Amino acid sequence: MNRHRNVLARKECFRGAKSGFACVLFLALAVASGCAKQQAAPAPKSAIPVVVAKATQKAMPVQLTAIGNVEAYSTISIRAQVAGELLEVHFQEGDFVKKGQLLFTIDPRPYQAALAQAQATLARDKALAANNRAQAQRYLTLRGEGVVAASDAESYTSAADAADATVAADEAAIKTAQLNVEYCTINSPIDGRTGAVMVKPGNLVKVADVPIVVINQVAPIFVNFTVPQQYLSDIKRYMGANALRVEATAPNEVEATEHGTLTFVDNAVDTTTGTIHLRATFGNEQNHLWPGLYVNTLMTLSQQLGATVIPAQAITAGQQGPFVYVLKSDGTVEPRSVVSSRTVQGEAVIDKGLQGGETVVTDGQVRLVPGSKVEIKNSLNDADVDPARSSASPGTP
Repeated sequence: MNRHRNVLARKECFRGAKSGFACVLFLALAVASGCAKQQAAPAPKSAIPVVVAKATQKAMPVQLTAIGNVEAYSTISIRAQVAGELLEVHFQEGDFVKKGQLLFTIDPRPYQAALAQAQATLARDKALAANNRAQAQRYLTLRGEGVVAASDAESYTSAADAADATVAADEAAIKTAQLNVEYCTINSPIDGRTGAVMVKPGNLVKVADVPIVVINQVAPIFVNFTVPQQYLSDIKRYMGANALRVEATAPNEVEATEHGTLTFVDNAVDTTTGTIHLRATFGNEQNHLWPGLYVNTLMTLSQQLGATVIPAQAITAGQQGPFVYVLKSDGTVEPRSVVSSRTVQGEAVIDKGLQGGETVVTDGQVRLVPGSKVEIKNSLNDADVDPARSSASPGTP
C-alpha cells in the first residue's frame, strides 16, 4: 500500500516538473519572439542630403547656336604687272602689312631706259611739229596773198597736224613707260596679313602669272554659318527692328569671344539641307578669328521677359521625359515633368511644369524617390528657400 502511494507521488511530481518546464519554455519562446519582432521592425528613414535652388523669373535672351566658318574680309593675290627680275622682298612672310607699304621691287632698269627713250622721242617730235606748224602758217599767209597755190598750203597744214598727232602719241608712250617704272615697285593695296612668298628674289616674274603672295584682310572679318529654315521669319522680323548681335568663339578659347553683327542673309534656302546661309561681320581687333577657322556662333534674336529659369543641372532625364524634383512644404520631394526650350549659360528656361518661386533639387537627385525626406545642405540664403520647408536640424549649415 505504501509502495503504491509512493509511485503515485512520484508521478504527480513528474507531471508538475513537466508543467513547470513547459511554462519556462513558453516564456523563453515569447521573449525570443518579441526580440525577433523588435529586430525585424524597419528603422525610420533618414533625410537625404541635397542641394536646392529656387526657380526665378527674369529676362532671358532668345538665341540660336551654330557652327561657323571664318572668311577673310578681303583676299588679294599680288601679281606682277611687268616682267622682270624680282630684286627684293621688303617684308617677312606672315607679317601684318599696311595699305601702301612697299612689298616687292622688280628690276626697273629696262623700263627706266624705255622711259628715257620715249622722252627723247617726244622732244624730237615736238621740234618737228613746231617747224611743220610754222611752215603751214607761212603757206597759209602766202595763199591769202595769191603767191602759192591752195594745194600747197593744205599740204603743209596736213603735215603740221600729223606732227602734232605724233607728239600726242609720244606723250602717251611716256605715260605707259612711267607706269611700267611704277609697276616695278609693288605696294600693299590693303591692311592685312601676308602668306607665303611664292617667288623668291632672283627669279624672273611674268605678267599676270602665279601670285607672288596672297594678303588676307582679317580686321574686320566675316563668319559664315547656317541655321534651319524655320528660323528665317524670326530672323527677318528681328533684323528689321535692330542689328542682331552674334558671338563667335573658337574651340577651347572661351575667354576669346568676339562680338559682331549679322550683316547678310542669303536670298535662297539650300534645298539639300533646308538651311539658310547667314554672315556676320566682326571687328576682330585682337585677331582671335583666323580665315578658315571653325567657330561656335551664338546669335541673339530677342529677350524673353519673365521667363522661368532654374539651374540646368536640376533637370533629370527620365523614361517619360525630363523632370525635376520639387521640394514640398513638409520637407519631402515629388517628381515633376518639365519642358525646357533652351539653356543659356547654365540656366534652363522652363516653358512648362514649374512656376516662379518653387524650389527644385540641383544636386543629389540620384538617391531620391518620390516622397523622400531631404536635408538641405547649401545655405538657405543662397538657395533662397523657406527654412520651414527643410527637415534639417537647426545646426545644419
